[in-house]
Formats: sequence, C-alpha cells, structure tokens
Amino acid sequence: MTDTSLKATTLAGLQSARAHVLDTVDGLAAADLHRAMLPSGWSMLGLVNHLTVDVERLWFNAVTAADPAAIATFDTPSNAWHVPPDTEPEVVLAAYRDECARADRALADAALDAPPTWWPRELFGEWRMATVGEVVLHAIVETASHAGHLDAARELIDGHQWLVLD
Repeated sequence: MTDTSLKATTLAGLQSARAHVLDTVDGLAAADLHRAMLPSGWSMLGLVNHLTVDVERLWFNAVTAADPAAIATFDTPSNAWHVPPDTEPEVVLAAYRDECARADRALADAALDAPPTWWPRELFGEWRMATVGEVVLHAIVETASHAGHLDAARELIDGHQWLVLD
C-alpha cells in the first residue's frame, strides 16, 4: 500500500465514523437530543459537542495543524459535554460539520508519518502521540466508539437501530 492510498483509506474511515454520528442523530426532536441519557447528564447533543471540541478541534486543528485560534479555545477549561438546554440542535450539528471541514483542510496536506505540530502538555504531560497517523487513528477510534454510544441512546429513544444483521 502506498502512502497516498494508506492516507486515503485512513481518512475514509474517519469520514465513515463522522457520517455514522450524524446519521444516528438525524431526525430526532430537540427534546430527545437534549435528554440526559445517563445519570451523569450525558445527552446526545452533548456527545456531538464533545466530538466537535475535544476530537475534531483538539486533535486536528490544534494538535495536527497548530491553528492559533483552535489552540486558544483550550486556554479556558470548559465542559464540552454540557450544552445549554436552550441551544438549538442545528447550532451544535452545524458546528460539528464546520469543525470537521476545518479538520479535513488541516489533514489534506499533513503527512501521516509527520509529528504533531503542537502538543497540549498541560493536558497530557510528557506523554504524546508520535505521528499525525496516530492522532488520526485515535480520533477514528474515539468517534466510532461514540457513534456506538449514540446508537444505544437512539435505540432507547425510538427503537431505531443503525445496522442489524439477521
């Protein structure tokens, strides 16, 4: 496999996980998207916001691309899992789509074997991922895992199942 085809395949996996997230929440009412699904207060909209801020923005636009605006958003701690109840779902979903598009632009010219250009030592200390490829793989795993969480929540809300093989 060439470096180009490995990158294309890897990024296709990321796109697939992102699409799964958006497809799973599609068609739900605002009340359902805001509903706390676990005792921790976790909601589907909060999870999408977490993916926006703590995955797409952090790993791609800050760590991979060292975008100063993205990095600055982490100067003040916040809880991306919390979305105020009066926030329209489309605001959160549009922010996710926009952050994914920015991430795609950051990844377009990045080599998978290149080191990250910025690292949040205050969050992770001396531990760090060695390559952009490791960063992308981490984001795929995190996004796909959370897509599964969204699947379970969706099934509890209206019985909809993502993929059922009989």
